[in-house]
Amino acid sequence: MNPLELARAHPGEAFTVTFDGRPLAALTGQTVAAALWAAGVTSWRSTRGAGRPRGVFCGIGVCFDCLVTVNGRANQRACLVPVRPGDVIRTQEGTGRDDD
Repeated sequence: MNPLELARAHPGEAFTVTFDGRPLAALTGQTVAAALWAAGVTSWRSTRGAGRPRGVFCGIGVCFDCLVTVNGRANQRACLVPVRPGDVIRTQEGTGRDDD
């Protein structure tokens, strides 16, 4: 069964954001993490040093594993940031300090 039907959710029209240059559909009310998960993306950060992939771990903004760059701002917690039409989301490498 469709999760939207289970929750009796009635989201608005989908809109487009980009993730690492590719367009993704998102819905009003989703977080960046939820939009990425819905698109099949499970990792969007690499650890500094070892470069290991990371995505959502706690889902409540405590662990900082889900850091992502949104509209040029590094270190955004994907599980807390609401996605907005036209957002440019990028994989974050390490601390994100080298982002332009």
